[in-house]
Amino acid sequence: MIAALFAAAVVAVSSPVPAAAPGGDVSFTSHGVTLHGTVVAPEGGGPAPGIVMVHGSGEHDRDDYRAEAEAFAKAGIATLIYDKRTEGYSLFERDYSVLADDALAAVQVLRSRPGVDPARVGVWGLSEGGWVAPLAASKSKDVAFAVTLGANGVSPDRQQSWAFETYLRRGGVTGSMVDMVASTNMRTLIGAGAFPEAGYDPVPVLEKVRQPVLGLWGELDRLTPPGEAVRIFRETLERAGNRQYTLKVFPRAQHALRQTTDGFDKLDGFAPGYLDLVGTWVNGLKDGPVRPSADPPPVQESESAALAPLAWYEATWVQIGVWALALLAFAAYPVTALFRRRREDVPLSRPARWLASTGLLGTAGFLVYYVVLTTGAAMAPGPVLFGRTLPWLALQLIAVGVVVTGVVTAVSWWRRRSETSGGVRVGLLVAGAVLFVPWAVHWGLLVP
Repeated sequence: MIAALFAAAVVAVSSPVPAAAPGGDVSFTSHGVTLHGTVVAPEGGGPAPGIVMVHGSGEHDRDDYRAEAEAFAKAGIATLIYDKRTEGYSLFERDYSVLADDALAAVQVLRSRPGVDPARVGVWGLSEGGWVAPLAASKSKDVAFAVTLGANGVSPDRQQSWAFETYLRRGGVTGSMVDMVASTNMRTLIGAGAFPEAGYDPVPVLEKVRQPVLGLWGELDRLTPPGEAVRIFRETLERAGNRQYTLKVFPRAQHALRQTTDGFDKLDGFAPGYLDLVGTWVNGLKDGPVRPSADPPPVQESESAALAPLAWYEATWVQIGVWALALLAFAAYPVTALFRRRREDVPLSRPARWLASTGLLGTAGFLVYYVVLTTGAAMAPGPVLFGRTLPWLALQLIAVGVVVTGVVTAVSWWRRRSETSGGVRVGLLVAGAVLFVPWAVHWGLLVP
């Protein structure tokens, strides 16, 4: 296989390279949504093979993949790039089957283009597209091949948990914050239905793919566990009897096969050999079946792990309920003080005020930081002290303060119960502290 690829590369270098020619804009409909794209076509020649490029996660338009499309067109491959759907796709809503149907609709458009060989049109998918492109291939024989970049062999929740942990540990974060973001947070989002396609299993889909597969990974991929992906792709395709595969790992390359120093940065330029390999591999399919070839899986610093389902007390609405009750209990003390004309509970006012203050800071502050982390900050944690980000360290100190002031308030209240009134207010405040403790343990605020 290596010799064949080398020979093809020599021919490609020694032969005139066609320039990319304008292919024209196209539109197509999938699941009631009209999508728009552009065909970047090679110049001249006979019927060319074609590639439909399938997006990674998030919002993307056709220009995000234009550089690669133009390189593929120069290699003699007609390439269709299109704007990703926004209807039915968001952070909290997506369906891989729908995205696969979008890609299949694009395949039909490209198959019908003049100058394109309809029997040689395949799909290319990056990251999330590495789940979608094989799904499209498994659903239709009109797909001639599948190319994936940074594809996963594991489910999205498992992949995202691994990526969170990888980025946090790279930032120097250790201990409870890592567990909170990578495990507790992920499991809670899944339980709340806020992580669409979380449990999608790519293995049964790969078992149904009968077309040739070109799987490409960066050695220093920090978003996808690449070693596991290479092993799972090879084992699955072999088990399913599909031995037309080429699995390649590019050194010093990151998730999208850009050059990198450590996998966390992105330098200018693609990994050497990536674009040429796609061109020679796709063009070479007309010469006969692909022989199986797989690079050794790259070394990962850690293995991904399956996420356990939530226990009843971890259920999202239970946790929200406990948090809300604790917050209300802490807020009730200062709010009711505004309407009291007498200060019957003066002996308890200082520890109670401290308890109310730390409780409010702990519960409200955690919510704010949790939103910040889950919307991107976990991938860039910022300054770290004692293995903790500064906001997390502050929240943990506040949580300890809640426990200490809660004990002092409870003891003082019990000792002075015959001397003071306002027992309901203070009792409610202490109840908030009691609720706070298991909640804070669950979320790691009271865990090293």
